[in-house]
Amino acid sequence: MADRLKPIVLVSTPWPLYSRPSIQLGALKAYLKSEFPELQIKALHLYLKVAERIGRKLYHEISERTWPAESIYAALLFPEQINEIKKVFYHEAKNNIGLRKTDFDALTVVVKEASDNMIKAIDWGKFGLAGFSICLCQLTSSLYFIKKIKKSFPNLRIVTGGSMFTGDTIFQLLETFSEIDHVVSGEGELPMAGLIRYLMKSDSPNKTPSIPGLVSRNGSRIIGDISFNQIKDLTSLPPPDYDDYFDLLKTVSPGKTFFPTLCAEISRGCWWKSHKKSNQSKKQRGCAFCNLNLQWNGYRKKGIRQVVSEIDYLTKRHKSLSIAFMDNMLPLREGKEIFLCVYKLGKDLRLFAEIRATTSYEVLKAMRSAGVEEVQIGIEALSSQLLKKFNKGTTCIQNLEVMKNCEELGIADISNLILCFPGSDITDVKETLRSLDFAFPFRPLRIVSFWLGLGSPVWDNRRAFGLTAVFNHPNYAALFPPNVFQSISFMIQSFRGDRGYQKKLWQPVKKKVKAWKKAYAKLHGNLSYSPILSFRDGGDFLIIRQKRPEEDPLTHRVNGIYRDIYLFCRTNRSVKRIIANFPQISEDRIIKFLKMMKDKKLIYEENSIYLSLAVRVRKE
Repeated sequence: MADRLKPIVLVSTPWPLYSRPSIQLGALKAYLKSEFPELQIKALHLYLKVAERIGRKLYHEISERTWPAESIYAALLFPEQINEIKKVFYHEAKNNIGLRKTDFDALTVVVKEASDNMIKAIDWGKFGLAGFSICLCQLTSSLYFIKKIKKSFPNLRIVTGGSMFTGDTIFQLLETFSEIDHVVSGEGELPMAGLIRYLMKSDSPNKTPSIPGLVSRNGSRIIGDISFNQIKDLTSLPPPDYDDYFDLLKTVSPGKTFFPTLCAEISRGCWWKSHKKSNQSKKQRGCAFCNLNLQWNGYRKKGIRQVVSEIDYLTKRHKSLSIAFMDNMLPLREGKEIFLCVYKLGKDLRLFAEIRATTSYEVLKAMRSAGVEEVQIGIEALSSQLLKKFNKGTTCIQNLEVMKNCEELGIADISNLILCFPGSDITDVKETLRSLDFAFPFRPLRIVSFWLGLGSPVWDNRRAFGLTAVFNHPNYAALFPPNVFQSISFMIQSFRGDRGYQKKLWQPVKKKVKAWKKAYAKLHGNLSYSPILSFRDGGDFLIIRQKRPEEDPLTHRVNGIYRDIYLFCRTNRSVKRIIANFPQISEDRIIKFLKMMKDKKLIYEENSIYLSLAVRVRKE
């Protein structure tokens, strides 16, 4: 019986953000170390060396764009397709000055040299198992490294995992690329631990094991199933192990060092997708366009003390104060307490998180006090009708409220506005255009055109959304040979439907958002920053200041009971509740006041629900 296994290596190839250690590698390494204390485990953040070699600015530009990123290693994998690959790179890079001016041929030469040197510098023969994390922008780079390594070390077992392949695509991946021996379905801790135990105890290590959550190659056959084998209780997990990343960082050339952002997780999965009160069937739960949670089953979260302890531990160990929470959605109930406890650590943290639009002002305030400087909110639309089509479970007025609260608290909101969603109509566009007038004082949203994700509710229910056909995105046909393109269902899909109509339909919104961004930048361009729409409270009156592009600001004074009504509507309130809360004033006078404030763009109204839009001027 074998009771020992050669060391194992975990690998992350370009193009993750170079300034962050891989949480996939860090979390998996930490878990495996806790299960196998005697086992040597190495985590290779290979992307960091590529970033150093080609320059961080260029690397960053590439890492934020899927098609340019996938094009580079595709050219190294399939040089016979270089002309078509270059067309994809330059077409997708046309709106980016840095990429547009890049010499693609020269870049691929440098990337190949850096990659091959890294492969040659590592003794892959000393490892018994190599695990590759394949997430967004890592498909072609991972395949390049896998093919190169396997060619020189054919007996090295290769296992892959990550968000790029789930469901039936796992079988397709194994059938198409013979260099890969195993693919993890879902998260990796338990399947990888099962594989390691098998290899440590088996008398016949060349046999193919049957392990829950692992699909494997067995000669010409593929065995295993795609059911998840995941940790039920996240409280059992140790903090991520980033030691290898920081050891590699020490080798960076003098003068090019930087302070990385640490990655942490509070939860796994999507709370909304798992929510029992979702207004669609179990199969269709979650946002209609989203396929980000296919690798999870349910929503799980860590304990409050555990989260705070991990943040304390990671910042102490690595002497870094920037943290990005990698959760698809932070837990709602525990959010306030988590960040109040983080605040009590007494550290000057810089935090990033993704949050739901229903996050309250009190939770945001606790987040800000803890050090949250930037958030991405699940806004996606400023039309309640369109949000319903998205199955977001939110409304436009809720989106505007959370945008306003972020503006007031000084939290940068980098959220998206999805255009050209299949089946959206002129009413959705008109609602959006109207709402944009009221969103004007807040940080502009980023325009994102709808793209079809494999396994998303839209993909699963294509007919209901007006799609007549779905298929691999045509860019994959340029990146991969025909036999590969036709054998795998890739995560980014394309479709036939009302695409031309949608593009034309949403042009006015695109134009208006562009003007919004220009005006916001201009109104915040001077040295004395102040909100675009703000108020100061005088006790029994308010003074509201409304900045305008190319014109002097407007000022408004709101006195007495009307001041109280305006402040009451800082959280969205129904007209019925407003009337009930101020019985000393007639209903007609309340309605007249609300209408006047709405006409001045100082209050937003939706279905007789009202929201005051001015933000309180913060006292420094």
